[in-house]
Amino acid sequence: MTAAQPLATPTRWSNLGADSDAVWGSFQGSGAEPYDTMVDYGHLGFLCTCPSRKTPCKHALALLLLWVRGQIADTVTPSHVEAWMQRRTAARSRLATTAPESEADGQSGGDSATVDGAAIGDEQPDPPAPLPEPDRNSARDDRVARMHAGLAELDRWLDDRIRTGLADPSLARYATWDQLAARLVDAQAGSLANRIRRLAGLVGASPDWHDDVLAELGILHLLAQAGRRIGSLPSSLADAVATTVGWQVRQADVLAGVPDTDEWLIAGRSDVREDRIEVRRHWLRGANSGRWALALSFAAYQQSLDTSLPVGSSLRADLHRYPGPALRALVGTRYDDPVEGQNVASLFTASACSIADGCAEVGAMVATEPWLDRVPVTVRARLARAGQAWALADATGSLPILDLGTRAFDAGVAMLLAVSEGKPVDLTVEWTPHGVVPLSIHLPDRTVDIGPRANTSFVSAA
Repeated sequence: MTAAQPLATPTRWSNLGADSDAVWGSFQGSGAEPYDTMVDYGHLGFLCTCPSRKTPCKHALALLLLWVRGQIADTVTPSHVEAWMQRRTAARSRLATTAPESEADGQSGGDSATVDGAAIGDEQPDPPAPLPEPDRNSARDDRVARMHAGLAELDRWLDDRIRTGLADPSLARYATWDQLAARLVDAQAGSLANRIRRLAGLVGASPDWHDDVLAELGILHLLAQAGRRIGSLPSSLADAVATTVGWQVRQADVLAGVPDTDEWLIAGRSDVREDRIEVRRHWLRGANSGRWALALSFAAYQQSLDTSLPVGSSLRADLHRYPGPALRALVGTRYDDPVEGQNVASLFTASACSIADGCAEVGAMVATEPWLDRVPVTVRARLARAGQAWALADATGSLPILDLGTRAFDAGVAMLLAVSEGKPVDLTVEWTPHGVVPLSIHLPDRTVDIGPRANTSFVSAA
């Protein structure tokens, strides 16, 4: 369903239609030919020309999502859909005629008893043979091959962009980036696809956007090259590259690993909307280890995100980290409910550092994984103004605040200014290559959550 949600958009489909038994349409993927998809929703049948091994595939689920939302009108049934439905009806009829005789037929011989509609002594049909186990190695090899092909195509695309230059007018069109992202999704490199779509928003966003785009293109080139050489990389680095490219790791495998048990300070929360999916990041820091961890939650439109990790509280729990040095982790066993109060607030104050030390902390993490685009840090600083831009400053330096251009940004800066009164405060921020995003203000007795929200109606309601 996660893969199907981004595809459930009418503009990505053609020849959509439905009748009293089925729904159908053609989806334009990365290939030259569209994928023809049909769903028999009355008798749970699916047919799609895509190469996916899953049944139902994401295209069938996306088609059903469009249908239940009322975005597909009833039309005349095309001949190929009608022929497919007739074959399914004929197959059900054959199954019905070859089934055991009814109870009435079993009684035609006189006193013979019946069990489940079949006379005792009648020959029972052999049970159906079990389906063969899927060849997991073959499926994995196929996925690796598709990912390598997608990374090779990405590298060729990057070469073309550098050859034509950043002044190419096509870069200003979102479709240029979205088409590449769609091909990367089909190549099982979803994380890179998200980076591509975020990169599209940098074009023309500032006077120095050429520098920002060029730097991000360099990161994409690094990942494309590293992703095709995973087999020769050290194991920890290979895991980091694979997860960054988009290799999915099963949650069961992550939870089977050795837990990282600590008193976790829930330092900040940040929401963002990516391709019609809302993503919430909770930044956690070990009170004893000082290590950061990232807990992610996802929600489709109008669904709820995780609210079990209140910002400013502490939680004693097991965290299971994803492979490699990545920050992402899953919350495992919780040994108590989240706790708030002055004792917890003092732990946040103790973890705050100067801006110079904070930059060193961020630099150490980015040196390990140069493609990191969001890193948390807790600093003690005051709000400052530099022309039309806001910044965080202390005696050791300053950090520009990233202008998100939203009501959430305006509300966050206004709250920070009101709470701090222009004085230094302890706050957790999210570092990005273009500036920091304030997430929470740690006061002596409580924490104020000012992190951005994907649904800005929450901000206006507050």
